[in-house]
Amino acid sequence: MSTAPPRASLLLLAYLAFVSLGLPDGLIGVGWPSIRADFDVPTEAVGLVLTAGTAGYLTSSVLAGFTLARLGVGWLLAGSTLLASLALTGYASTPGLTLMVGCALVLGLGSGAIDSGLNAYAAGAFGPRHMNWMHAFFGLGVALGPLIMTGALSAGLSWRWGYGLVAGAQLALAAAFALTVRAWRDRAPAREPAASAAGEAAAPPTVTRVRETLRLPAVWLGASAFAVYVAIEVAAGLWAFLLLTEGRGLGAAVAGVCVSGYWGSLFVGRVVQGVVAERLGGAVVLRGSLAGMAVGAVLIALPAPAWVAVAGLFVVGFAAAPVFPLLTLTTAERVGAAHADRTIGLQIAAAGLGGALVPAGIGVLLGNTSVELLGPALVVLALGLIALHAAGTRRPVPTPR
Repeated sequence: MSTAPPRASLLLLAYLAFVSLGLPDGLIGVGWPSIRADFDVPTEAVGLVLTAGTAGYLTSSVLAGFTLARLGVGWLLAGSTLLASLALTGYASTPGLTLMVGCALVLGLGSGAIDSGLNAYAAGAFGPRHMNWMHAFFGLGVALGPLIMTGALSAGLSWRWGYGLVAGAQLALAAAFALTVRAWRDRAPAREPAASAAGEAAAPPTVTRVRETLRLPAVWLGASAFAVYVAIEVAAGLWAFLLLTEGRGLGAAVAGVCVSGYWGSLFVGRVVQGVVAERLGGAVVLRGSLAGMAVGAVLIALPAPAWVAVAGLFVVGFAAAPVFPLLTLTTAERVGAAHADRTIGLQIAAAGLGGALVPAGIGVLLGNTSVELLGPALVVLALGLIALHAAGTRRPVPTPR
């Protein structure tokens, strides 16, 4: 891992990239009740949108982890953000659910490449504080999403305006990344020196390393932990609005602000705990965070007034804040440096899979039973994440090749 401090310009670009990554994710939770009414589809139809997005996300995140050094982070960010802008423009203009599902696939392609590629780059270039802060800006982006959608709906505008505004912001970011491609070249990841310097002669070892990567138990334990973690993060943000309005009696505007507050707690938590992790160590912070997520889930599950559920959401958000960045940052310690970039790509793909399929399944559960089951579902997932982390930390660390 590089010990030189990252350039301020690269940090700013990384932060902006994660803001752009989070913005679309914050829109659908508040916007979906209006979307489903316009398209006359059931609540669980959101699963089609999430599944299509996951298909694109899985494809691009895995490929980015394997080809980052060849593509370059600068061009990856510029092209992927442009794809996201085009997809969101499609959301804003779609006449029905079918086209929205197609746009979700394109959005997933752009988002997965940004997430996997930039995480792999940052794991080799940034320390715990900057890694947490980079992910904090994802939380900021997701927190701004509900506010944008809530503001549009509260002003009497269509939900399409929320997506249109974010599409414009993504287009501006794509242009900024395209103009600053050279800024990333001096700090390209160097995990594959043989492949970049030796050309075709390096191909056989690369194939061998890929096979060896896939054989490591630590890879799959880590991927499972990422899937469950993101399932909790996304499910809480996606279905909290429904729980607070239909289950706890809050007005739409207040519930929208509370959902934004949940994503905002991720931002605050990552800013604060990025510093704490450098002082206390990642292992201590991770254990405390996983316990905090379980406590927050219990608060959401309690049959109590709305403010208790809102407090639980904020606890989940703040506690969850450092989990994703610290697990990403310590990937090389679990699997070895030679396998780190590929493993990160697989972890990001697993995160996308868990973040789509599990929340969609919870949506089916809520649509066919009661919105009050959101809390118990989060409790089960939080306990499962604690078990996965405990199993993963007991695995022997592979010797770096």
